Amino acid sequence: MLTGKQKRYLRSLAHHLQPIFQVGKGGMNDQLVRHVEDAIEKRELMKVSVLNNCLEDPREIGEELASRSGSELVQVIGKTIVLYKESTDHKQIELP
Repeated sequence: MLTGKQKRYLRSLAHHLQPIFQVGKGGMNDQLVRHVEDAIEKRELMKVSVLNNCLEDPREIGEELASRSGSELVQVIGKTIVLYKESTDHKQIELP
């Protein structure tokens, strides 16, 4: 579980990142979760964008994606989801 200070720090790092994955009208599926798990192991911090044609709520998508991928939900702002998971092999981010 992340503290408020850690979330603020991660939000500042994520500000300059571009979204890696997009959730479209098909919504979430197992393939998307598998790709997110692989990418977050390498990057630790990533953004996912929810397209306008997706009918689901971005906050619900973010919570489900975080729980299914084993990561932490840092922020959902608009249609952008920020996820964090500490990497075992590629550790780059040192939390305060």
